[in-house]
Amino acid sequence: MKVVSGCFAGIHCTYKKGHNRVDEIQRLVREGEAIPVCPEQLGGLSTPRPPAEIVGGSGEDVLDGKAKVIDIHGKDVTEEFISGAEEALQVALSIGATEAILKESSPSCGSCTIYDGSHTGVKKEGVGVTTALFRRHGIKVLSEETWEEGLGEEENHSE
Repeated sequence: MKVVSGCFAGIHCTYKKGHNRVDEIQRLVREGEAIPVCPEQLGGLSTPRPPAEIVGGSGEDVLDGKAKVIDIHGKDVTEEFISGAEEALQVALSIGATEAILKESSPSCGSCTIYDGSHTGVKKEGVGVTTALFRRHGIKVLSEETWEEGLGEEENHSE
C-alpha cells in the first residue's frame, strides 16, 4: 500500500482548488493500491487557500522548531502544516504504507525541492513537512517525477 498526494488522484485540493492528476497514480487509488491524502486539508486549511512556503529552512527544520511555514499574506500556518503531516502519517501507518508518492516542490510534500520562502517562484533543495515526517518514520517518499522514472526502469528490467 502507498499513500499519494490527493491532487494526483484528481481531487481538487491544491491551494488554487485545482488538481495535478496523474493517470497512473489515479489508477492505483481506483484499484485499492494507494490512499490519497492532502496534508494541508488534513491540517485544517481551506481550499482554495493562500500559497505558503517554508521560511528559514526545510520541512526537517519546521519539525525541529527552527523554521516556519508562512503564507503569502504573512500568516504563520506552521501549526496547520505540522498537524496535517501528523494526520497523513496516521493514515499511512494505519494502512501499513511503506512508500508515498507526493507532489514535488510543495511545502508539505516536496521530496527534493521546495520553494525558497520568498514567494517569488524560486525553488531550492529541500523537503516539505510531511515528507520529513514520513522519512523519520521509515516511509520512502518519491515525487511524481522520480516515481515515473522508476516505472520506466521497471519496464526495462522486465524485458
